[in-house]
Amino acid sequence: MKPDDDARAFIARWQGVAASELATAQSFVIELCALLGVERPHPSAAQDYMFERPVTFQHGDGSTSSGRIDCYRRGHFVLEAKKLKAPGHTRGFDDGMLRARGQAEGYARALPAAEGRPPFVLVVDVGNLIEVYAEFSRSGGTYTPFPDPRSHRIALADLAEPRIRQRLRLIWSEPDALDPARISAQVTRAVSDQLARLARSLEDSGHAPHAVAAYLSRCLFSMFAEDVELLPAGSFLGLLQTHQRQPATLRQMLRILWADMDRGGFSAALAGQVLHFNGKLFKGAHEDGYSLPLTPAQVELLIAAARANWREVEPAIFGTLLERALDPAERHALGAHYTPRAYVERLVLPTVIEPLRADWTSAQAAALVLAHEAASLQGRAADAKLAEARAELQKFHHQLCTTRVLDPACGSANFLYVTLEHLKRLEGEVLNQLHELGHAQDQLGFEGETVTLQQLLGIELNPRAAALAELVLWIGWLQWHIRARGNAAVAEPVVHDYRNIDCRDAVLAWDAQEPAHDAAGQPRTRWDGVTYKRHPVTGEPVPDEAAQVPQWRYLGARPAAWPRADFIVGNPPFIGAASMRAALGDGYVEALRAAWPEVPESSDFVMYWWQRAARQVAAGQARRMGLITTNSLRQTFNRRVVQAALAAGTHLEMAIADHPWVDFAGNAAVRIAMSVLAPGEGEGELLTVTDERPGEFGEMQVTVKAQRGLIHADLSIGANVAATQALQSNTGLTFRGVTLMGTGFWVEPDDPLIALEPQIVKPLRNGRDLTDKVRGVYAIDFYGHTLEAAREVFPNAYQRVLIGVKPERDQSQRASYREKWWLFAEARPDMRRALESLERFVVTPMTAKHRTFQYLPAGVLPDQGLIVFAVSDSYVLGVLSSQLHIDWALATGSRLGVGNDPRYNNSRCFETFPFPDDDTGLTSELRQRIARLAEQIDQHRKRVLAPAAGHAGLTLTGLYNVLAALREGRALTAKEQAIHTQGLVGVLRELHDELDAAVRAAYGLPASATTDDVLAELVRLNARRAAEEAQGQVRWLRPAFQQAPAAPADQPLPGLAPADAPEAVAEGTPDAASPAAPAHRPPWPAALPAQIRLLADTLAASATPLSLEQLAARFQGKGRWRERLPTLLDTLAALGRVQPQADGRWAALR
Repeated sequence: MKPDDDARAFIARWQGVAASELATAQSFVIELCALLGVERPHPSAAQDYMFERPVTFQHGDGSTSSGRIDCYRRGHFVLEAKKLKAPGHTRGFDDGMLRARGQAEGYARALPAAEGRPPFVLVVDVGNLIEVYAEFSRSGGTYTPFPDPRSHRIALADLAEPRIRQRLRLIWSEPDALDPARISAQVTRAVSDQLARLARSLEDSGHAPHAVAAYLSRCLFSMFAEDVELLPAGSFLGLLQTHQRQPATLRQMLRILWADMDRGGFSAALAGQVLHFNGKLFKGAHEDGYSLPLTPAQVELLIAAARANWREVEPAIFGTLLERALDPAERHALGAHYTPRAYVERLVLPTVIEPLRADWTSAQAAALVLAHEAASLQGRAADAKLAEARAELQKFHHQLCTTRVLDPACGSANFLYVTLEHLKRLEGEVLNQLHELGHAQDQLGFEGETVTLQQLLGIELNPRAAALAELVLWIGWLQWHIRARGNAAVAEPVVHDYRNIDCRDAVLAWDAQEPAHDAAGQPRTRWDGVTYKRHPVTGEPVPDEAAQVPQWRYLGARPAAWPRADFIVGNPPFIGAASMRAALGDGYVEALRAAWPEVPESSDFVMYWWQRAARQVAAGQARRMGLITTNSLRQTFNRRVVQAALAAGTHLEMAIADHPWVDFAGNAAVRIAMSVLAPGEGEGELLTVTDERPGEFGEMQVTVKAQRGLIHADLSIGANVAATQALQSNTGLTFRGVTLMGTGFWVEPDDPLIALEPQIVKPLRNGRDLTDKVRGVYAIDFYGHTLEAAREVFPNAYQRVLIGVKPERDQSQRASYREKWWLFAEARPDMRRALESLERFVVTPMTAKHRTFQYLPAGVLPDQGLIVFAVSDSYVLGVLSSQLHIDWALATGSRLGVGNDPRYNNSRCFETFPFPDDDTGLTSELRQRIARLAEQIDQHRKRVLAPAAGHAGLTLTGLYNVLAALREGRALTAKEQAIHTQGLVGVLRELHDELDAAVRAAYGLPASATTDDVLAELVRLNARRAAEEAQGQVRWLRPAFQQAPAAPADQPLPGLAPADAPEAVAEGTPDAASPAAPAHRPPWPAALPAQIRLLADTLAASATPLSLEQLAARFQGKGRWRERLPTLLDTLAALGRVQPQADGRWAALR
């Protein structure tokens, strides 16, 4: 029997079947499988393809209940079968299918996390209908009608069509092949590559980039219009082919065609009628560059692009790829990254679509109640009740059609397009429901209310990206419209100029720009950051001082205005605080920070978007906001912006603290965070990535697990470590190592200079020296020497630095770096003072896979990759080395780098950490035991790693990789077994286990305490210690040093005249210390606005009120600045920023 005959027989056999669900459902599915030629369900231990698959529902109170899926195939579908009493197209039918759909989605959510959610949900009215719903991102979003709301219902008679059977066959056999994004990805990238080659060719021919971009935009829209038959089929491709060998004729014919498309009517170029397209894309026919002259080879590239199926081009990625094709470096230089569609949906759904779908569910429920009531009535009463039901749906439809979504850094509109697609899908469901209730909307066009591009608003600085954004949105809207309604329903004019994409700066507005001048009236310039020249002596590349760019002043600078929007979503540029001046210019950054005093100066650029969006949510001007940032969102200064938003009456509705990312422009892997903010108090969903696998196009395909609870500012659920505060007991003991800034400081191990001038050359260590192999390098350290003394006493070293350091430092924007070029950029005088009396000190790498602590001998220079602890007490080393402190460091620190390794932040990981004492169970015997075990661990590692041990390939990282494997309980590889033997890792494990037990006992914690238990106890202990310190009781770690009188603020460094003392570390640099960190007191600003801002920020960051004395202790300065503090605080109180307490202390208003 032929397939079509089989289908007709199947339809005839099942048409009008009126048996019960249980008697027919499995038979229907079995025979459907036979018709499709796919394997039938069968029971198995894996339960991966079967009838009546059991599932367990988890309830909020901890209880569970069970259910059974009618038919389930892992990774493919959940099928819920119903045999409904009511015939099709009645209110009873619609209600029953809605309930069946809800039941099926509930089963999908109840599946074990390890199995993941299948991409399809099938709802079957046995013998009548199959409804198909899909969710390809598998991110927990709502299943939506597939392929769209007008064609997701497959009637029994439709199975006669081969294409319908093939669709179902793929759901059974290869469901991802039906993913529209996957289908279109290859053709989209191929088309973009062809247009990129053509763009480069046209620019090489001398055409301006903006003219090339506009020309290619007109070409590609024409290709799209041709393929969807808004232009006659094959007309544009035919025009290119006909005149391929006559480029001059083709140029004129395209000019004529596009001018005719602009106004509509007869087109001589096509010898036929064309629609009125309008918009601004085809305007300017008489301008130069409107239609460019091409070579035959260039026309061939255009023809190749025109041959693609433009119905399948994916707007969500096309705009970005074309943007990079036209100028691959521009957006990358601004820090922007391409966002894969699955990542976009992971943010768009909870930010925009889920709240709208919640509204839709309520409207649906109300309409169905009214419809049921109408069913019990007759005549006009029934009609009136149905009209009420339709009115409920129409009200939601009006809400949907007036919802405004803003992307304030829209690039080429991939976020806005994905939002548009989901809005149109939701609208389709609304219209289907209206149709079921007897409402007809004859035309879904501009005449009737519908979701349009007017609702999608964007702000974009890059003119090319802004123009592409409009093009992408129109192509996407027309694709959806034609897919759902056909091209006959397209109204003229086809394209409108809605002006919904605003090309301007999104965070800073100003009245005028003027060149900046210094105090002498000379123009301020800076090195362009990219131009180098060869050094005349060394031949090495050094900054070219002649390559200067002007600095600007921004007059009347203020926060940029945003249009009103219900939802804010997007992906602002990734520029770290330390890179902002280089990327944006000093004048811009200074104006930006002055205009946004509420954003800490050491915050990343993206936080200006985050703060503005959060403010609109807190003020009730937006329902939700969702932004992508780098995963440094959890770091101190960025986190303060988040904390301020939460304190202003908002909560995090969804967050992902760490998520992979691929920058397609540079093919670089980075890490991001996602955060969705909503008004009011409430819990949210924290998603954690549990698995990452490379995708087909370089993106990482991820699996996530969800946890619900109160999400803190550090994007965590559980103990609120973000609310802990620095303790006085720990202050003044931790530092970042020195920053050299100049290759001329480096000295190789075999360099004669080490013996020639040994007093000035010191051993240098970085993180790699500790975790891998010691390099043995040295550094020239002129700390404590004036320039004249360095040149006179150490001429050989001085000349090295003169040649290898000064040219680079001359281009620095920091005056201290330029003027004191012979000194390290950050010499860390406070660290050196703290280490003066110690024979050894503790260090840990700032960023490392495994958190380890060890001793370095006095005289060794730690570089900026190390965190230095000015302690020699092995008891402190023991507590730091315990798993308890490592868990704390993981919770309070952050993660950075391609390897996503943990980063130790001394102000958050150490200064907030409450050490055990007699109030927690610490005894003299426990203290001695912890110290003894710490010494044994340090000595054991140094012994097995020493060159004398003969284990050339052994490293600290290798030891702890094997230790981690042992703790995981997995079998060791041959290489790991060798490390285990050489490094005596079994001994190391035993020592660590004993140390962990001793430290737990010192805190009074049982051996069964979980990580969550430990963190909760440490948070409680931090609060208790802070309260003690507020009453004057401080449990100093190194009392003799910490309680010693501080050196006068104006005392010069040894060997330096006061004018040569190193400048304090500025905020916003890579080595900047936290202004709120008492261990590194920031300088008291000279400018009054900066003083007020610093006071307000300090109080806002403190978990408890502060007295005048405590406030003054947080800063360092000269003169009588402390006398001004009461006046400044009174001013802040008058402005409503702070509040005096009854005991004389001050607190920020939260």
